Amino acid sequence: MADVGDWISTFWDEWGFEIVVSICVVVAALVLIAILRRGLRRWSAGLQQRYSESHDPADREQGQRLITITGVVSMIISLTVWALVVLTIMAVWGVPMTPLIAVGTTVGVAVGFGAQDFIKDVIGGFFILTEDQYSIGDIVTIAGVSGTVEAITIRTTVLRDLDGYRHFVPNGETRVASNLTSGFSRVVVDIAVSYGTDLDRALDVVTDEAHVMATDPAWANSFLEEPQTLGVNELESSSVIIRLLLTTVSEERWTVKREFLKRIKQRLDREGIEIPFPYLNVVTKDRDQSV
Repeated sequence: MADVGDWISTFWDEWGFEIVVSICVVVAALVLIAILRRGLRRWSAGLQQRYSESHDPADREQGQRLITITGVVSMIISLTVWALVVLTIMAVWGVPMTPLIAVGTTVGVAVGFGAQDFIKDVIGGFFILTEDQYSIGDIVTIAGVSGTVEAITIRTTVLRDLDGYRHFVPNGETRVASNLTSGFSRVVVDIAVSYGTDLDRALDVVTDEAHVMATDPAWANSFLEEPQTLGVNELESSSVIIRLLLTTVSEERWTVKREFLKRIKQRLDREGIEIPFPYLNVVTKDRDQSV
């Protein structure tokens, strides 16, 4: 029994300081991480409550983005604190760091090669969120896929296309992001009329119909600017193309286009202006007729 007591006494004399310091460092790290996480969690909850109560979609999108960024920051803080804890404990115990740094470098390179796609996705997601390249509800084209943004995580962007398919696009694959509904949308409408049409009259009819729709109480809120008739845009083989530009609220882009196409078709029919279409003349030849 005395031998055990002597061993404990000797061990404590030699390593007691290091043990106490190590325990204090670990406890301090746990307390620091708990405080930081609790603060971030409370801040995130406050953001979630604040933005969830808002009726503005832009506010809800901003809240979602900030909450996602908060989670990433929390993870980075935890990793940084624990890395400092490990380095501090190693210094207290006198562990030589040079061999560990060499081993860590080799392991880090190996892990880096294996996880480079993951790291690239995380970095890409961080910049997408911080730069506000697109938000939930936007219609975008990324990595060759188009659809409505349903979710943005630190690693992937989730899109839903018109066919209902759900696409998970790694953020690292987003080289060029085309946001079709950022702030406002423009609808380019090309209207074909025959070569026999009085172009001045056709331009007046197109301009008037666009103005009628833009001032219609049922559609006025969908327009952000007066429609612009750009004029004759192209001379094709069998038609003259008149181009019209409509500036609309982002989410109303395709609805406005479909409604205007219906209206302009009906208006051109009423005005007797022909929309050319392919047709075939069949000429029959009498068999008795000599060649």
